[in-house]
Amino acid sequence: MTAHDDRTDSLSARVEERLAGLSPAEQRVAEYLRSHQQAILLSTAGDLGVLSGTSDATVVRAVKALGYSGLPELKRVVGRYVVGDTNPATRLRERIERTGDDTDALLDQVLTESLERLTETRRLLADPEFTAAVDLLDSAAEVLGYGLGPSELPMQYLVTRLHRLGRRAWSTSATGFRLADDLLRLKENDVVVLCVPDRLLHDVKTLAEHARSVGARVLLVTNSLRPTLGDQVDVVLAAVHSVSGLTHEGLGATLVVDCLMAGLARKDPAAVSDNIDLLTALRTALVPRDMRARWPGRE
Repeated sequence: MTAHDDRTDSLSARVEERLAGLSPAEQRVAEYLRSHQQAILLSTAGDLGVLSGTSDATVVRAVKALGYSGLPELKRVVGRYVVGDTNPATRLRERIERTGDDTDALLDQVLTESLERLTETRRLLADPEFTAAVDLLDSAAEVLGYGLGPSELPMQYLVTRLHRLGRRAWSTSATGFRLADDLLRLKENDVVVLCVPDRLLHDVKTLAEHARSVGARVLLVTNSLRPTLGDQVDVVLAAVHSVSGLTHEGLGATLVVDCLMAGLARKDPAAVSDNIDLLTALRTALVPRDMRARWPGRE
């Protein structure tokens, strides 16, 4: 058996170990989960209840009896190893095909996955790490947000929110030689926020190494790269990724940004208030009164 097989069999090992202690209905769920790990990623608790011939409540009880906090954690753990075996387009197509023309079912699936991701992200946001991340940003001379593809958006949002708090920040999604020019700007006491859900690219590794070499510190926001990059960064925060492709890759990271900004705002409420007042004044100056009168309610 390969190392990959060992990891994907972690669920199987739990089922084997705990099966005898489950109720008959929970045993049916456990056996189904062990044999259909791909289905876990694409299903709600209700779906799994139907597929296993039980109910959504039984599925939740069985998952917890297997040692998981809930279905979101099970999906995240199984997804680390199963997702790579299936093309993302295939997973998305299978998920949509399950709903057919049932709009309500499709909406339920999308919103359920969103809630599951946010719930699991909250569970993984441990207080010591979160507090350390806020302190890291608070002490930064300047913050660089780095993300590629969909992960670029949460980093642009991070910069906007930091500016509104009166902090210095910028973002880049450059790669290769273009990234080298951006890295020249990094200085001691800066903080780099890396938004890297799953894939460790050479550019990211080089950025982290350069940051540490100049005395900058690094905050990593990730779904699964803690074991790979954890010893090369200062703080790691979890942001749970989509396993189906139905919800935006940056959803969890955006939530993490909002949490960090709330923590930073609490550090200096007076400065935040001053910046909000200035932002409001600038917006008012940029939209003359005669223009606001044409669109009532758009203040």
